[in-house]
Amino acid sequence: MKNKGIAITVMAAVFWGFSGACAQYIFDTFHADPVHLTAVRISCAGIALTFFGMLKDPDNMKSIWKDRPMVIRLFIFGVAGLMFCQITYMLAISYTNSGTATILQYIGPVLVMIVSCLMARRLPRGKEVLAILLVIAGTFIIATHGNIHNMVLTPAGLFWGLMSAVSLMTYTLIPVKLTEKYGPVTASGWGMIIGGIVLCLGSRVWEMEMIQDLRFLLAFAGIVVFGTILPFTMYVYGVSRCGAVKASMIASIEPVSATVFMVVWLKEPFMLIDLAGFLCIFITVFLLVKKEDDSEPEVSGSAIS
Repeated sequence: MKNKGIAITVMAAVFWGFSGACAQYIFDTFHADPVHLTAVRISCAGIALTFFGMLKDPDNMKSIWKDRPMVIRLFIFGVAGLMFCQITYMLAISYTNSGTATILQYIGPVLVMIVSCLMARRLPRGKEVLAILLVIAGTFIIATHGNIHNMVLTPAGLFWGLMSAVSLMTYTLIPVKLTEKYGPVTASGWGMIIGGIVLCLGSRVWEMEMIQDLRFLLAFAGIVVFGTILPFTMYVYGVSRCGAVKASMIASIEPVSATVFMVVWLKEPFMLIDLAGFLCIFITVFLLVKKEDDSEPEVSGSAIS
């Protein structure tokens, strides 16, 4: 049973990476608006997850709306957590590529650790300091290829990549009490619907240009189905079978998956120096994923990218 949980968690991470490549394909081929695409994506995914939750545990899905403090937290999570996380990630892909955007988002666990230290009023421990230094080094290598006078990433690409890391931090910290009380399906399903409604209204999604192309529809289905619905439920199953810490570590292969799809399918160039930057940030997940203090929030390896 444990091996089955590990295998399913690996598949979830691969699906998340594939969805990032699907988004890059859409941006490169059809020049779709990242904001409109995100609005439709999280709305569709939210409806699907909520429907799944209603089938599995309808009482739990409904009871959250009777809990006023949690409803307020749910709205904050939907907008400042889920919507913010999804839109910044999509914008990062549109300005860079799926592999770079995914690895930059994985700076988020280090930000979670820093916030945890501030909340606990303590200095970072040895391995936490190492994680901070690795993140700085990795970001510098990815952005400049080691030459301080040469920016490889565009300023917009670097900005949205770093903002996606900030959004992963908010996505991780905001829903802790929500998921403890109502579970991840309830929190994420309703949260995506709330975030989707806000983003649809804010972006005037009804003015979105409809792309009637089978390739676009298949890639979009890949983002919604393989980027949210399937991997999310698979990851939750994996956590229940092999534990949160191990599942988080396994799910952190998402950047590897996104990079492989980017290089093999989309033929995006990838240099050895990029690999060095990726490894610097990737290693931080393994440094930080295991809690040393149960009072601190656990860093999750999954961003539901």
